[in-house]
Amino acid sequence: MASPAVAVRGPRWTTRERPWLVSWNRKLRHLNTIVIRNLTLSQPEGRLRARVTDDDALPNTLKSPAKLLALREAKTLGHSRSSDDLRPIQERLHINGAITHEQRNGSAKAPAKDRKVRPDGFKMRRRSTLDWASATPQSRQKRMEALSASRLADVFFSLHVQGVQEPVYVSETVTKTMNPTFQHISLDGCGPGIARLDVITVKIWVKSGTHDSFHVLLEMMLSLRSLQFIGKDLAGFNHPFPQNCILFQLTDGFYTCFTDAQVDESPNPFLEARSKLSSPRTLRTASFDALLRLSKLDDSIQDALALRDRLSSDLTSLADSSRQALLAKDRLNESRDYLKTINYAKSTVEKQLRSLRQTRDSKRASLIHRRDLLSRGRTEITTGTTDLHTAQTSLPQLRTDLTTLSKAITNQRRRISSDLSSIYPISPLPNAPLSFTIRSLPLPDSESLDSTDPSHLSAALGYVSHALLLLSFYLRHPLPYPPHPRSSTSLMTDPISSLKPHATPSGPVPYPPSSPAALSDPARTFPLYPRAPGPKYRFDYALFLLNKDLHVLLADAFGVRVLDIRQTLPNLMYVLACMAAGEGELPARKAGGVRGLIRGASGSVTAAGKEGRSGEREEGRLSAAATVVGDEWEDGGGGKGRDRGTVRWKRT
Repeated sequence: MASPAVAVRGPRWTTRERPWLVSWNRKLRHLNTIVIRNLTLSQPEGRLRARVTDDDALPNTLKSPAKLLALREAKTLGHSRSSDDLRPIQERLHINGAITHEQRNGSAKAPAKDRKVRPDGFKMRRRSTLDWASATPQSRQKRMEALSASRLADVFFSLHVQGVQEPVYVSETVTKTMNPTFQHISLDGCGPGIARLDVITVKIWVKSGTHDSFHVLLEMMLSLRSLQFIGKDLAGFNHPFPQNCILFQLTDGFYTCFTDAQVDESPNPFLEARSKLSSPRTLRTASFDALLRLSKLDDSIQDALALRDRLSSDLTSLADSSRQALLAKDRLNESRDYLKTINYAKSTVEKQLRSLRQTRDSKRASLIHRRDLLSRGRTEITTGTTDLHTAQTSLPQLRTDLTTLSKAITNQRRRISSDLSSIYPISPLPNAPLSFTIRSLPLPDSESLDSTDPSHLSAALGYVSHALLLLSFYLRHPLPYPPHPRSSTSLMTDPISSLKPHATPSGPVPYPPSSPAALSDPARTFPLYPRAPGPKYRFDYALFLLNKDLHVLLADAFGVRVLDIRQTLPNLMYVLACMAAGEGELPARKAGGVRGLIRGASGSVTAAGKEGRSGEREEGRLSAAATVVGDEWEDGGGGKGRDRGTVRWKRT
């Protein structure tokens, strides 16, 4: 017979973690925080019902004849199924064998061993017993939120001690929670008399959605000595927490008030370890010499203490006798420090005063200057008012003169447009829409230039550039790309585009260039004739610049929208038509309107025309193919020593 196993109990403190604080050393100063788990707002009922209370619960109705008969009849009744809860169709079954017709219809019972094994080919009947199984996700979410809201609450706690009416500590409020964890408790404002207590009262205050204010959910008065240690942290604690469980975190771990937990440690475990005598024999005490030395040492110590007291009394009396001198010296030092402070404050105030005086002087000078400006402004206002009243009398006459002058300018422009139309007549070609000629030279659009004689094309473009330059002069509208008419070798310049200049020799130039400044850069000069040396795209670009000038002149001078800038002659004719538009008859040319100044060989200046020349003779001179010098046009527009808009004519 085997001997029974003897349970050897190990050390008492090896079963779980051991606290650092013994029970009689736990004070309020050791409490770090409080943790609440499984917060429940509604108290559970005192008696739990395991079944429904009805007639079946009565003892005399457990096995009544009527009940037995009803139970036997209930066995033959089948479960009522709806159309969406029918038994699933049998799937293919090749592993467990065939199923009989009776088993398939449910009329016969299968053997017990067959009923234990569920065929793999049958599906499980869908679950339809939940009251909200077919509910929408929105309703499920609302129900889940309602259940959660009934359990969540705002929580805080307060600590109270005996003898103090107000709470010694009030925690922060944790909102919408079931397991609140509060911050560390701070008892800095409490004295040692409160921090050394071990009996406290804890009040748990809650506020749920059904309450408008906080109310006390739990009130617990306990002694810290009665707490039970559960571990250094809650991660290793595997027991379930009851409802409204309060955990106390001290400096060495977590404690609680479980009344049903088994406590293995003794109230004072340190009293169990008693010292044992190492030997049964009696040990010897100190010798006489040692005791004598101790006595002498005690006498020496007493003498030293007496000397210390005597020296202390002497020093005290000396200090009392010289107290007045010391106080006077301290007052003198304080006075010196105060004097230094006063001197520093005085220097600071003087600096501020100098700064304020400078600011005052600058503001005073600014005010004087502003007064002078105001006085001059008032004088100018008075003078301007007087001039305004004086000018108001002549304002109607000036307006009349301005209107008359504007009409005269418009009429002169109409006359100039008529003269230019007669000098450079533009006529349409028969049986050719949108095709025109200038001085009987055809000039098609920019896409049909290959079908025209190059010499005729160059001459026609020279006429157009000359007419365009005259129009810009008389309309007082500068062109962005100035033309340089030279008959069949006219040029166009592009002074505004970003073009890379050609390389020029770095040596000195012996003679200054005779051409204008705009023509000195070959990279910005483009030929307006197709037989020019160089690539053909330069001629195309020159034609584009000419058409662009016409477009700018129409759009800016007359506000006309150009449909196609490639139509050179139609656009030029459109400019002449817009310039000639007006009411009334054309004014007659004034005698001597254009003067040609020719410098003779002897240095005298003679007038080519006189005041008595008729308008017909002047028209003959204009029709005699006059040429405008390009540099005179550029310099005449803004050059020094010449009248603005002066045109120099030379007979050909």
